[in-house]
Amino acid sequence: MSVLIVIDTAEGVVKKSAFETLSYGADLAAQLGVNAIGLLLGATSEEAGSLGQYGIKKIVQANPDQPRADDPTVLADLVSKVAANEQSQVIVFSHSLSGKAIAPIVSAKTKAGLVTGVVELPNTSNGFIVKRAVFSGKAFSHVRIDTPIKLISVNPNSYKINTGGAPATLETISLPAAASRINITKRQKSSNELLLTEAETVVSAGRGLKGPENWGMIEELAKVMGAATACSRPVADAHWRPHNEHVGQTGVAIAPTLYVAIGISGAIQHLAGVNRSKVIVVINKDPEAPFFKAADYGIVGDAFEVVPALTAAVKKLKGV
Repeated sequence: MSVLIVIDTAEGVVKKSAFETLSYGADLAAQLGVNAIGLLLGATSEEAGSLGQYGIKKIVQANPDQPRADDPTVLADLVSKVAANEQSQVIVFSHSLSGKAIAPIVSAKTKAGLVTGVVELPNTSNGFIVKRAVFSGKAFSHVRIDTPIKLISVNPNSYKINTGGAPATLETISLPAAASRINITKRQKSSNELLLTEAETVVSAGRGLKGPENWGMIEELAKVMGAATACSRPVADAHWRPHNEHVGQTGVAIAPTLYVAIGISGAIQHLAGVNRSKVIVVINKDPEAPFFKAADYGIVGDAFEVVPALTAAVKKLKGV
């Protein structure tokens, strides 16, 4: 018996959310008294054995000589096969775009109960009960999984990362892949150097910037802070910024350590996508802006005066 942790990667690089799921899976395996096994799908540019530092002793790498497939059906087929080989009673995913696509298919293939957006280790004193975020993070529910195989996806930035473990043993296997029914005609890469869902700090702006020509000061602040840039939906709809930077209920949901919102009023749809941020800083010239009610810190002032002053202060602090 084992806990199988699906390791999220992008272009062969292990994502930060994978470190959280590995740590979660290792702690869960210890709680259940079974082995924790990490699963890499396709080729990776990193030393797979080093992932043992997050608490697992074994890594299975499926089809290491091939790039990771883009079709979630193909990936779900590989996960299901490895889970059967390893007799996995629990499969752990990251609640990322990839995990959201793969986990439901694995659930259907293995007839396993699936709970998404999990934020804590399960309570196993009387069954298998997991705590998950609901209503865009405004509340929590406790869900019992009674199926023999159980699937969990862990909310990014909700579980501590463990380090200090010994290198893991690596087992490579070759499995026949299911035929893909997806034909990719174009790839468009995000302009952000940091993935929004992975960034510890995010600097975001809205219609208060008045036009795309003023985004230079947002990018400069983000650069000195080591942050990713984001925007509100009206900004993306107006084509001031690319849609992959749109955060909110209808865009990308994020949970950074620090979220800086500039010139954004704070409509409920926007808050739903960012309210899991650890610290929210709001800069707006309207003292009645709804966002101030959700902010940990707020500055009432003109963004065109506050942002350059803030950038200069960060540069001074860093000695840049």
